[in-house]
Amino acid sequence: MTTTTPARGAAMSDYFNLDDELTPEEVSIRDKVREFAEQRVLPIINGYWERAEFPEELLPPLAELGIIGTTIQGYGCPGMSRKAAGMVAREMARGDGSINTFLGVHSNLCMGALNLLGSAEQRQRWLPDLARLDKTGAFALTEPDHGSDSVALETSARRDGDTWVINGHKRWIGNGHAAHVVVLFARNTEDGKVNAFVVEKDANGKHPEGYNPTVITGKIGKRAILQADIVMDNMRIPEANRLENCRSFADVSRVLQATRGGAAWEAVGHAMACFEIAADYAATRVQFGEPIAGYQLVQHRLANMLSELTAMHLMCHRMAELAEQGTLTNAMASMVKMATAQKGKWICNEARELLAGNGLLLENHVARHMTDMEVVSTYEGTDSIQALLVGRDITGISAFR
Repeated sequence: MTTTTPARGAAMSDYFNLDDELTPEEVSIRDKVREFAEQRVLPIINGYWERAEFPEELLPPLAELGIIGTTIQGYGCPGMSRKAAGMVAREMARGDGSINTFLGVHSNLCMGALNLLGSAEQRQRWLPDLARLDKTGAFALTEPDHGSDSVALETSARRDGDTWVINGHKRWIGNGHAAHVVVLFARNTEDGKVNAFVVEKDANGKHPEGYNPTVITGKIGKRAILQADIVMDNMRIPEANRLENCRSFADVSRVLQATRGGAAWEAVGHAMACFEIAADYAATRVQFGEPIAGYQLVQHRLANMLSELTAMHLMCHRMAELAEQGTLTNAMASMVKMATAQKGKWICNEARELLAGNGLLLENHVARHMTDMEVVSTYEGTDSIQALLVGRDITGISAFR
């Protein structure tokens, strides 16, 4: 058997040269996030992942990157293009999914909700501190009994003079135990409509009385970002903390549509990392006297991994273009999320198989990406939910029951 030229890992993962279409600004954002992930995140993340701790030490240098707030204009945010925001998610996930999830929760969901649903005064009140990472944010929508059907949320908000009394239960809330600013959704007891409220820590770093978060333990993925189970027991929130432009669940959906693309770009990042690791490993791992890269089965596996990764890239780039044009539909975003999650999980698993026993070791990073992809395939809507959204668009008939 003839030994082949060693695989080139990262040089091959953008096989159709799609990054050549990025603007100089988008390239700059890609490169600085990639450098941050490689030099600041990768050397420390496995230890935090094993201990299930969030690396607070990364927040000051992360703030210095100037990427917080991504596409938001003003308030200290960078006002990026959709592709630039995609590069942030892709490159951070290519390093680690937990840090990328923190960014998605803080920068896209929390800040995005404030930007879309808050008044001008409310945006000015909260966004600048969040953009500087002087404060961290969270987004509390999911409940124990309402994940995919979050439209049926049961957390209640009752008006009492100049305050709102909130009771209910939220779960899987990223950074919900520690965030200074939590955008929380509850159903108005008077009209049944969904409203949004901002839960703030006080000057002493305390959440309001009645806000009771507990960190969820025992996760197999995204272990370096902590999720909270939160019980609200007669928690009082001032009327000034009700976001003025959230009047129904349709307004919540606007936030989710605007951020759904981030999960797809993240899937590309995990898949890129695993393909690159697998290709480089195949070039150096010697079995039966030569690198395994020279074996037909290995080349077949790598070729199919790269083909699926390229399809993921193409979908995400087109999604970003449609979003910039204002023509991206919910169903389109759902198709991209569904496809990239499926392909991303498959690529990560293929890399784990190729590395065999070594793929189980955190030091080789594949296992972390593989379990993180299990989480990505679940949040922002599972494959089944995304398929039903696309199916409804195809047929005109809703299969939700």
